[in-house]
This record gives sequence, C-alpha cells and structure tokens, in this order.
Amino acid sequence: MFAVYAHEPNADAPLDSLVVGERPDPEVPDGWVSVNVAAASLNMHDLWTLRGVGIKPEQFPMILGCDGAGTLDDGTDVVLYPIIGDPDWRGDETLDPKRTLLTEKHQGTMAEKVVVPARNAIPTPKGITPAQGAVLGTAWLTAYRMLFTKSGLAPGQTMLVQGASGGVSTALIQLGRAAGMQVWVTGRDDEKRALAERLGAHQTFESGAKLPGKVDAVFESVGEATWKHSMRALRPGGIIVICGSTSGPNPPADLQRLFFLQLQVVGSTMGTRAELANLMEFVATAEIQPEIGTEKPMKSASEAFAAMSEGKTAGKIVLTR
Repeated sequence: MFAVYAHEPNADAPLDSLVVGERPDPEVPDGWVSVNVAAASLNMHDLWTLRGVGIKPEQFPMILGCDGAGTLDDGTDVVLYPIIGDPDWRGDETLDPKRTLLTEKHQGTMAEKVVVPARNAIPTPKGITPAQGAVLGTAWLTAYRMLFTKSGLAPGQTMLVQGASGGVSTALIQLGRAAGMQVWVTGRDDEKRALAERLGAHQTFESGAKLPGKVDAVFESVGEATWKHSMRALRPGGIIVICGSTSGPNPPADLQRLFFLQLQVVGSTMGTRAELANLMEFVATAEIQPEIGTEKPMKSASEAFAAMSEGKTAGKIVLTR
C-alpha cells in the first residue's frame, strides 16, 4: 500500500529519512479495526520520529502520522484517537505508564490504511470533514484538555496564549473564543498576530509586551523564552497550564512570585478518549472550523515536512488521500 514513512533514524538530517513509497498491507489483530485513511495531519512528533527520538532503531521502517480520519470497512466515518494503551488499564489514558502514541510502537496514519484498536476509531459527528477531523487528535485534544480540564477558567475570564500560529495555539484561540473567554495572544510578527485576530483573539501583543492588565490563566508551550512574561502576566491566584517547552525546559522558577501570589503551574499532556469525543461534539455544535494552514496530497509529503521543519506554518498541515 502507499505510505509516507521513516526509513531509518537520522538525528542530523531527519528529512533525509523520509520516504514516500510502498509498504506491506497491515494485518488486523483481534479487537482491532482497519481504517481507510482519508486525511492525516503533521505534528512535530513526526520530526522526532524521523530523528529517532522515542522509538527504537529496530522498529524502523515506521509509517508516520499520529493523527488521522477516514472510514471503517462498513463506511462509518471515524476520527482516530492516537493513544494506544494497556488493555488492562483503567482510568485516565494519559497516565497509563505503558501508553504509546501511534508511530512510537504501532504504524501511523500516513498511508492507505491504518490498524488501531476498535475503541480508537471514534465515529465522526456530522459537520466535521476528514481534513478537520485529522487535526483534532493531538494538537486540538491537547488544547481542549488544557482549557476545559486543567485551567478551571469560566466564560468571561481572560486567557493569554503564548504564541499565535502553532497547532495548539490556534486551537486554544478558537476554543477559547467559542467558549466565551476573553482571549489575548502574543505573537512574534504582524502576520502571526493577524492570524490570531482572524481566529477570534480579542487582543494581540508582541512577544514579551506589557499587557493592559493581569490575566486569569496563561497557556504555555514555549518554555524558557516566554516563562518570565507568563509568570508576570498572572493575577494573584492565577494558573499557568503548560504542554511543551519548545524554547527550552529550564527557565528560572521565580519561586518567590509563585508562593507569594499563590500562583499555580499545571502540566498537561494530550487527553483522554472521552475528551476527544467531547471535543468533536463541541467543534460540531459550535460550528468551529479548525484552522488548516496547508493542505496537500500525501504524495507531496516531502514539501509539507520541509515547511513544518522550517517553521512555515499557520495552523495545522494536513495530507489528504
């Protein structure tokens, strides 16, 4: 079958390991289903796979793609939940110590077919296209959990999103606006801030700029470069929800501010299957159009990966069959 895959780990030149070609058709174990893929989206995780991060050398070749949408053999439209866990685990899947994402142990979604446990194929609500469904499983699910499960925000409160154009950031902007939050966003340039405003941000600011007031919550995926600004942006008792640290993992903690103002710092990773199902219903009911910056056929995957690697993204990149 046609597939986009990592041939081998290449830490220094990851795109050199990217192959657009053929792979064997997958076998379907008991309790699993085969999904005919209609669309798959790119994540930075795919670049890490190409570099060999989080995957053993003997697991290559590995078909890329954590996220996807398609149809079951009976014609049911589905969105894929990308976390595959221990069948005996009960509770929050994100805390399962044996959990893996697609492409870490099991083959990914950038192919004609992908095989997943039956519970990982969630029926798609009406109004969500395959391309839109393909962006929900990782970036949008991460944003949903940060906003609705972790932050404790209520409609009318003010949220600050650090970074304007990445997949999680654009999802936070659209979800926050639809949920009735006051949405503020920082961005490095006029183009990125204009994107945030188009997606629903009430106000945008240059990175590190003085804000007109304190915020109830900050949503962080940047890390060291924005941490000081995030801490100083919070009202007393406010919360930072962090899902990543792309600019570095070890900023000054600013512990005096943390304890004196009784601030909270909460980590957040991905989300549960139930949260993904709720996210899909919210997107459909609120008629949110998830931001897709680039849509290309899978045969043009090399161009899409180069754009992501160079940071030339505004919203998610989707590959379609």
